[in-house]
Amino acid sequence: MNAIFQYSQYTLKRQVFALTGKFRFFDPSGNLIMFSEQKMFKLREDIRVYSDESKTQEVLAIKARQIIDFSAAFDVVDSASGAKIGALRRRGLQSILRDEWEILDVNDNVIGSLFEDSMGMALLRRFLSSLIPQNYDITIGTARVADLKQNFNPFTYELNIDFSMDVAHQLDRRLGIAAGILLAAIEGRQQ
Repeated sequence: MNAIFQYSQYTLKRQVFALTGKFRFFDPSGNLIMFSEQKMFKLREDIRVYSDESKTQEVLAIKARQIIDFSAAFDVVDSASGAKIGALRRRGLQSILRDEWEILDVNDNVIGSLFEDSMGMALLRRFLSSLIPQNYDITIGTARVADLKQNFNPFTYELNIDFSMDVAHQLDRRLGIAAGILLAAIEGRQQ
């Protein structure tokens, strides 16, 4: 596996007022280690992640299974080997009040969840102000393995991804990184 997927913490940044969705991932020292550019107005999401902004080495692909689907599933693929790592599936109607996703293994068995950690804050965000930062947890079984926390900044969407509580490495970091990109790309559009 590529060394860029070995960190326990990442920061994802996306410009809010850009015409294209450009995502930059930074390591704990602030070094740019991954870049992705989402093409806008595509019917089917196909997000590619590269090791840098020159886009010479693709490291991860996130592909929607359907064109438009409220309960969309996204396959996460290791670009070097072409192997599916797993998938993330939005929990359609359950995500109306609070964002919820299922984490699937390579055979599409549910192994975990990604969800906004506070129903109250989710409701405030939806009905009063989108300026309230989001906070998500990822669980595998009953174990909390990651925390994805949005920092408030009106000009940049910034998401801190922390895997440090996952000492047993139950969650493949590539799935966690794909989850961060999907939150910034899909849930971030709703803000």
